[in-house]
Amino acid sequence: MTTEIRSPSSAATYEELPPKERRLRLLAALVRPIVGGILLLVLYFVLPLDQPVDAGTALMFAAGLAAVAVLVVVQVRQIVHSRYPRVRAIGAIAITIPTFLVLFATVYYLIAQNYADSFTEPLSRVDSLYFTITVFSTVGFGDIAPKLQAARIVAMVQMIGDLALLGLIGKVLIGAVSLGLQRTQRPNP
Repeated sequence: MTTEIRSPSSAATYEELPPKERRLRLLAALVRPIVGGILLLVLYFVLPLDQPVDAGTALMFAAGLAAVAVLVVVQVRQIVHSRYPRVRAIGAIAITIPTFLVLFATVYYLIAQNYADSFTEPLSRVDSLYFTITVFSTVGFGDIAPKLQAARIVAMVQMIGDLALLGLIGKVLIGAVSLGLQRTQRPNP
């Protein structure tokens, strides 16, 4: 009878890794989404957002929503094929949600800049991000509310998108993690 001896880095599952290596792998998985999220926020605050709200804006918004959907699909594939699917799922959540939120904050900001009475108060970029996160978290303090029909429509789209995104995270990403775990736990031929 032979006993297989594995080095820590060739362990079959994340749980079999030594604690220090688990922490390093988790940190490594989070670095890219954290840097990406920071870059996304920097761009949101420094790029000129002075374009008129028109059909082009609506098309860019729709393209942004499609990009988030593609991002989720890519992330699910990466989770399923990852050696450590749980760690990969954490990274997926860490980039998908900020991308989704910044997209809506940008649209709210553009609407507020183009139509003075579109919200119950003027919105800065911080206010737009704050309103987006308030809607996402379903807190709804009531301090900022959309008044303009277009702003209300975008808020409704965000609410439905929030539910869909949370449902995806709850169902699809967890399912992808399960598939990835099944794949990594199969014995190698």
